Amino acid sequence: MTAPPVIPVPTRTAPGALPLLGHAHRLARDPLPFITSLRRHGSVVRIRIGPTAAYVVTDPDLTRRVLVTEAAHYVKGGRIIDALRVFFGDGLATVADGDTHLRNRRLMQPMFNKAHIATRGSAMIDQVRSMVGAWRENEERDVFADMNDLTLAAFLVALFGTDLPRHLRTEFTALMPAIMRGTIRQTVLPPWVTRLPLPANRAHAARVARLRDLVDQAVDHHRTSLPDTPPHDADTGPACPHAPSDRGGLFTALLTADRPLTRRHLQDEAITLLTGAIETTGTTLAWTLYEVSRHPDVEQRLRTELADACGDRPLRYADLENLPYARQVLREAIRKYGPAWMVTRTATRDVELGGHRIPEGADVVWSPYLHQHDPSRFPAPDVFDPDRWAPHRSPAARGSFLAFGDGRRKCIGENFAWAELQIILAAILQRWPRIELVSRDPRPQAVVTVRPDTISMRYGHRDAATAAADGRPFSPGESPGLAGDRSAGDSG
Repeated sequence: MTAPPVIPVPTRTAPGALPLLGHAHRLARDPLPFITSLRRHGSVVRIRIGPTAAYVVTDPDLTRRVLVTEAAHYVKGGRIIDALRVFFGDGLATVADGDTHLRNRRLMQPMFNKAHIATRGSAMIDQVRSMVGAWRENEERDVFADMNDLTLAAFLVALFGTDLPRHLRTEFTALMPAIMRGTIRQTVLPPWVTRLPLPANRAHAARVARLRDLVDQAVDHHRTSLPDTPPHDADTGPACPHAPSDRGGLFTALLTADRPLTRRHLQDEAITLLTGAIETTGTTLAWTLYEVSRHPDVEQRLRTELADACGDRPLRYADLENLPYARQVLREAIRKYGPAWMVTRTATRDVELGGHRIPEGADVVWSPYLHQHDPSRFPAPDVFDPDRWAPHRSPAARGSFLAFGDGRRKCIGENFAWAELQIILAAILQRWPRIELVSRDPRPQAVVTVRPDTISMRYGHRDAATAAADGRPFSPGESPGLAGDRSAGDSG
């Protein structure tokens, strides 16, 4: 007996489309309210970007079909990915699905297992502590810029090692913010505009060319310092023979691959990794500090946990596993603010999704931000509540937490991201007993990630008035913390 034919569910088109523009004006003017409003119109909703239709999946269970169980029918592609590919080339984040992606992912996977990342733990902590300790007390600082600087510096140490020449580190740090702004511009403008010989386009192309040259120099320098003996890390003991040495970095895994990578492929992967390390991790940390500054109870629990784990000594990499509440706080910041808000796939053939017909070649859009603000999965989604992720509560929400994607294209750097996030948050709290928001409350700004439009803070010591306000004991000799006054060499 043959099964009855599936009768397609009518796919509603979101209201508010304009002639020629479709819903592009909503995506440009109020993208976050618009994308979350689509849930009211069905589990799959049609929108138009100009004359082109795209299908937004609002049900996280259907999104998992797109990413996992039926992933072969939805390949990496769409407008955003096509625009980013101009910058990233065929890096792991943008290379098309197929044998090349699978081979490259298998090649890079060992770089990001927990044991391999641990070999870079002390170097990353030293780098972050040095930078955080150099901030001047009570100086008003741009939090978003600081977090991007910290994440880039930590990742450069992890990727290329501690002996990367200073001039390369300095130029990477100066160049990446401008490149990120240019890349974002390329993703939101029509393709024909980005191909015109406009000054902004030429400047962006020149910066990308310079970045590739810097990567070449870093790779060439890295080749000369490949380890001859298996490394040893003070925190973790002897490492596997393929792990980076104290001077080397995670990139060693690519330089010593059995099948050598081309120069262009090495550039593509390095640029992909660097960009991912800055934009998403820096954004998450900026929002985390903002929420911590607004919730004294959260800050107190973080500081108590950190003191219990470390006492009066500096953070060590092995301490991260003893900071579960810090991870809950970071996870809640990721949930509330994205960081990604719109991701695209392309249907490889006519498909049925939740009873909806999606034609071959159509863009299929899913949004971590939308899923992570679903009140049926996350009650009071606009409330910052780290205890959502307490062990007894998290299973119900886990299926809707898609910030790192899922399936065969799940973010390869998730383990590294968690380590870097925890290191930087702990280093700031350990060095500065007082953090204070001095700007107005930031507003979420959806570009590639959901970033704060403005956020400034001051960092300092606690004084008697502050201690009285927060109920914690104070002694006149209180300093920024014993950990903040020690040399970087004590972190091992």
